Amino acid sequence: MAERAQYEELARQLSAIGVVKREIARMLPYDCPGGSAGVLMLLDRNGEMRMSRLAELLSVDMSVTSRHVAHVAERGWIERLPDPADRRSRILRLTPEGRALVAELHRRTSGVMAHRLSDWSDDEVGELVRLLGRLRHSFDTAAASRPAP
Repeated sequence: MAERAQYEELARQLSAIGVVKREIARMLPYDCPGGSAGVLMLLDRNGEMRMSRLAELLSVDMSVTSRHVAHVAERGWIERLPDPADRRSRILRLTPEGRALVAELHRRTSGVMAHRLSDWSDDEVGELVRLLGRLRHSFDTAAASRPAP
């Protein structure tokens, strides 16, 4: 197990990651703020889903999720279809326009990363990806095993 000082430094470094997130947010299209981009990326990665599942993946409450969904639906990037298993619920699905925007978001994000990490080796980038994925998994696992309040 790591020393306490290492965990403290890790917490400081993760707090400072905001500068990375802000630069990525600046390259988003003007009509696609970060929350909307998050919705689109999750639907792209996970496929169609109910809004409750999307709220869970976004780690925000249903009212916030609903605003994000309304924003992307108004722009024609997703469609809200009746859930065959429960007609009161809706299934969210990317539209072709939404898929095109996701492709553009991936292109822009990759461009920023390639530019900023141009002096990193492929192995270093791969190691960062692996470790961040492991960190996220550790937190996902911890959240799933946390008892309900």
